[in-house]
Amino acid sequence: MKALVIGGNGFIGTNLVTALKEKGVKVRVFDRYASKFAGPDDKVEYIIGDLGNHGALHEIVQDMDWVFHLAYTTLPKTSNDDPLYDVRSNLIDTIQLLQECHKVGIKKFIFISSGGTIYGVPQTIPIKESHPTEPICSYGITKLAIEKYLHLFYHLYKLDYIVLRLSNPYGEWQNPHAKQGAIGVFLGRIAQGEAIHIWGDGEIVRDYVYIKDAVEALILGAKYKADDDAPRIFNIGSGQGYSLNELVNVIRATVNVPVKSEYLPARDLDVPANVLDISLAEKKLGWLPSTDLADGIAATWKWIRSLDLTKQETTSAR
Repeated sequence: MKALVIGGNGFIGTNLVTALKEKGVKVRVFDRYASKFAGPDDKVEYIIGDLGNHGALHEIVQDMDWVFHLAYTTLPKTSNDDPLYDVRSNLIDTIQLLQECHKVGIKKFIFISSGGTIYGVPQTIPIKESHPTEPICSYGITKLAIEKYLHLFYHLYKLDYIVLRLSNPYGEWQNPHAKQGAIGVFLGRIAQGEAIHIWGDGEIVRDYVYIKDAVEALILGAKYKADDDAPRIFNIGSGQGYSLNELVNVIRATVNVPVKSEYLPARDLDVPANVLDISLAEKKLGWLPSTDLADGIAATWKWIRSLDLTKQETTSAR
């Protein structure tokens, strides 16, 4: 089996590439950047490039069985700052990628969507896949649009696909200087003796899933065989919600060092609560997370403590 991992040098991609390799899958990575923390692996093929280069897309999908699309140029906040860029660089380039996948007969297209933004303000908690989708940021809108185009390409060309609506992944290889990813950013600031920043009163509730559990779901999704009537969209999270204040308390108990916090004004893009119902993934994919929050934070903290954060530049989440 051969897999193309678009965004394979980022946080999720680095963990996914490792897991695929361990399962004997031959991996090709396509990314705009080299990995920030991990060195190259001589068993992995690396191609540096941009999804906006449509000629490159034709080349990278050649001889592949699976395509994992993890790359995104925007974050929820930045997408609202420039929604036109969000559409051009994510939606349009992904449609071009789908066209190339169709041409070469890719067996499965695996897309990471956003369980945290695609539903908008939830009407019920936990949120099922059937919940209305009313995103309040452009990021969620373009993710939803890509989901719709995946359905269209399946309808027109039988390009098989699966969508995983991921909650808030965290764990090793997550950039502690990033602009999203509360756990990684919080731990990075703590490691440098800095106060963590909390938007609003800290009562915003989120669902956090450990990266190795999320990667297992991605691989199970690639292997998932569905007929025309079977679901192809799955929530992937822990199924449990924590407020930011509760999260900070778990971190304090885990890291065993002083933790300072500062509260900042709330942001318009933050919904009050988001916890995913993951029962469909359990039923159809045979997947459940196996790592509790404290254990996942402990593993992430151990990795962050191994870094020299003073040598790392501040960048966007990858």
